[in-house]
Amino acid sequence: MVKIGFICEGDTEQILLLSDNFQSYLSSINLRAVNVINACGSGNLLPHNIKGYIQSLENAGAEVILILTDLDNEICITQTKERIMARQQDIVIIAVKKIEAWFLANEIAMRSLLNNSHFSFSLPELENNPFETINNLLVQYTGRGIGKSSAGKIRLVKRLLDAGLDLSNSGIHPKCFSAKYFLDTLQKLALK
Repeated sequence: MVKIGFICEGDTEQILLLSDNFQSYLSSINLRAVNVINACGSGNLLPHNIKGYIQSLENAGAEVILILTDLDNEICITQTKERIMARQQDIVIIAVKKIEAWFLANEIAMRSLLNNSHFSFSLPELENNPFETINNLLVQYTGRGIGKSSAGKIRLVKRLLDAGLDLSNSGIHPKCFSAKYFLDTLQKLALK
């Protein structure tokens, strides 16, 4: 079993990566998370901070380090990776544009969340603010949103996990390439 350590941008990613659903998925492909470190903002994913995170994960037994962050308003994935300046052996995954796009791509969880059995979202990675889009969809379909604060984001990921959020469903969406890349990368790591 390959031991993997995660460094992520924020609370949403940390909750997702620590979830029972995701941990079960990792186990099913022969990976085990040794820890998930929350950098508390993409601005903290800089070389002088990452060194300590990596050391902590390696001390916990991580054989592989994976960094998960959002593209946000950066021009391209390469530019985001260059800003982070991870070591060559580490893996950096960029959610386009934000991790919540992966939620929009997950039809099973979104249908349950919105109580709409026909929901689909054709281009999740083109949404500038997928969290706001999901909040607006909640208002539209249920009459009630989840707020626009960071606490709302935490409520959203927890509600989606309760609704069956499974990243393997996000990765099968034909237009959610970053989620597919994330899952494909995990599959390849499991074969090492």
